[in-house]
Amino acid sequence: MATFLASLGRFSYRRRRLVALIWVALLLAVGGAAATATSTPGMNVSMPGTEAQRAFDLLDERFPQSHADGATAQMVFQAPKGETITEGAHKATIDRTVARLAKDPEVVAVADPYTVKALSEDGRTAYARVTYERGMGDVPEESQDKLLAIADAARADGLTVETGGTALETPPATGAGEIVGVMVAAVVLVITFGSLVAAGMPLVTALVGVGIGVSGILALGSVLDLDGTTSILAAMIGLAVGIDYALFIVSRHRAERAAGHDGETAAGRAVGTAGSAVVFAGLTVLIALAGLAVVGVPMLTKMGLAAAATVAIAVLVAVTLVPAVLGFAGDRVLGRRARHAAAEAGAAPADADTPDAGADPATPDTDSRPALGTRWARLVLRRPVAVLLTAVIGLGAIAVPATQLELGMPDDGSRAEETTQRRAYDLLSENFGPGANGPLMLVVDTTGVDADPQRAVGRVAERVGALDGVLMVTEPQFNEAGNTALLTVVPATGPTAKETEDLVHAIRDTAADSRADTGAEALVTGATAMNIDFSEKLNDALVPYLALVVGLAFLLLMVVFRSVLVPLKAALGFLLSVLAALGAVVAVFQWGWLADLLGVSQTGPIVSMAPIFLVGVVFGLAMDYEVFLVTRMREAYVHGESPHEAIVTGFTHGARVVAAAAVIMISVFAGFIASDEPMIKMMGFGLAIAVFFDAFVVRMAIVPAVLALLGRSAWWLPKWLDRALPSVDVEGEALAKT
Repeated sequence: MATFLASLGRFSYRRRRLVALIWVALLLAVGGAAATATSTPGMNVSMPGTEAQRAFDLLDERFPQSHADGATAQMVFQAPKGETITEGAHKATIDRTVARLAKDPEVVAVADPYTVKALSEDGRTAYARVTYERGMGDVPEESQDKLLAIADAARADGLTVETGGTALETPPATGAGEIVGVMVAAVVLVITFGSLVAAGMPLVTALVGVGIGVSGILALGSVLDLDGTTSILAAMIGLAVGIDYALFIVSRHRAERAAGHDGETAAGRAVGTAGSAVVFAGLTVLIALAGLAVVGVPMLTKMGLAAAATVAIAVLVAVTLVPAVLGFAGDRVLGRRARHAAAEAGAAPADADTPDAGADPATPDTDSRPALGTRWARLVLRRPVAVLLTAVIGLGAIAVPATQLELGMPDDGSRAEETTQRRAYDLLSENFGPGANGPLMLVVDTTGVDADPQRAVGRVAERVGALDGVLMVTEPQFNEAGNTALLTVVPATGPTAKETEDLVHAIRDTAADSRADTGAEALVTGATAMNIDFSEKLNDALVPYLALVVGLAFLLLMVVFRSVLVPLKAALGFLLSVLAALGAVVAVFQWGWLADLLGVSQTGPIVSMAPIFLVGVVFGLAMDYEVFLVTRMREAYVHGESPHEAIVTGFTHGARVVAAAAVIMISVFAGFIASDEPMIKMMGFGLAIAVFFDAFVVRMAIVPAVLALLGRSAWWLPKWLDRALPSVDVEGEALAKT
């Protein structure tokens, strides 16, 4: 591995113009394809194997004109105090508004509030339900503008008019927060390298990789049904790992230049050593993201594979484009002091922030103060038990809120109070009950009924209406064939309430009894039921998913480190950091701690996809730091140092760069906290805090403490397993002999 990558690094350095031209041409080609592609589709939350999805499929077959999976809007009207909307000018305004709504060619149905009796008891409030042909997030902007303009016109006639629903969903947009994150990353790089040229390399190469990855997602969006959230998550992850991967290779290149190697040789050795760590770290990320396919949710699978493709591009950029750019930079990649010192000495440039190659990093020169990483490693070696207990207890305490994790999908109730969607949500809750914001759809298939289908449906409706928590059951609507009925069940509680989830299960239990009595099969669906099934499926898949990715990565890390205990320690450390991150997410987004500071307008259940996606991404990133830091320790140990000396050497060479990489990744992720999209905001915060816990607590404290306690046992590997595992030479032993 190291020999091949070293050859690739030297080739890229030597033929830098060709390599750079290929990447630029690829960026332009994919970017052009993205620019000419049709817009990305809306979010399609299909859930194969669930009752809600089977009911949706049945509706599409038996009620094709209903567009059950189409986006919907609720326009809520309220008359001033002391007035009603059942007669006079207010009724005329609502009639006129309903007629205008129906004229939009994207609209397939408008439920007149007077016809369906969507009127409050006091006669002041009513709402019209609008159904669109296209799905959530796919309604054209022109139709959304028409919807809001019609509401404005009705408002001008003296009514309070607010509009909500999935029809107003728009693709998430990037903002200033992401730019601030990249700027912070640039500052950290300048401080780390002391050279603007060296600092700019990771940024430029990472942007090239992200540009290709995101452009590819946009170009294939309509073909593969990828929504806007997919491209933002891919950009978030690709940018963070792209900067980090390039940072490690550039840093190692500077160290090799300090050892007296010429540019081409240094680039080859950097790609052969740090590049090997990049490849294996990237593989762990790919395993974690691609492993999301086992959950069985198509949307999550597509998100994971798209992000994995972007990470794969980042790895290829790091081992090819980065050495090419190093060739263009030449000596300018070194700090100014290092170049001046080299010019005065007439010798090969030495990097001011890298220990002298001929000195023992574990025992630095007495004339110079040891680096902070060296001093910290020695402190941990003196007090390994105290450091280990402090770190574990601290992260364990932060993880406690994760035991109260509640999953759900965001709705208009989670929006800011000043938005029309939130005001419409509140008006419906106040005047029609919280359940009006999340009605359930009951689909009754009577093809198995021998006698009277209408009587069978009536018995189902009667049983469901008698359940606790049911506010209302509408009259059944039969299809043209008369073999399927559609009823609306309005719960007494809101869409994300635990009581609503219990009610869905109670209706399904009742439906099973009804089928045994009447032969009619009743299925519960609708957005609320779909979200409940979605959350339950993701919750059930979390443990198997964890077992898969941890198991595969454990095998991969055994190959890298030639050890059993080091990969085991890495996996347990990851579990600790991800549980702490989930605890922090629950505390902020579910309990409301620091909610105002982070711009969280409404607390509630955690977005269903966030925890499992967070687990996958954090696992891959956690293994990055494990590989980068412990590989240097393994390298020193293989070259003859004692276990304690190897720990100090690993921190001397890698701690500063790992810390810089973590700060950069935290900055990039934190930039996405400013997003208005709940999923993006949660992921930005969760990933940022998880990287902080993993890099600075687990990898910088727990890892050296455990290795210090294990001593030589840390690198133990049974002989039979050593013979069975392939040798990949991540430490660059073959390069050391050249």
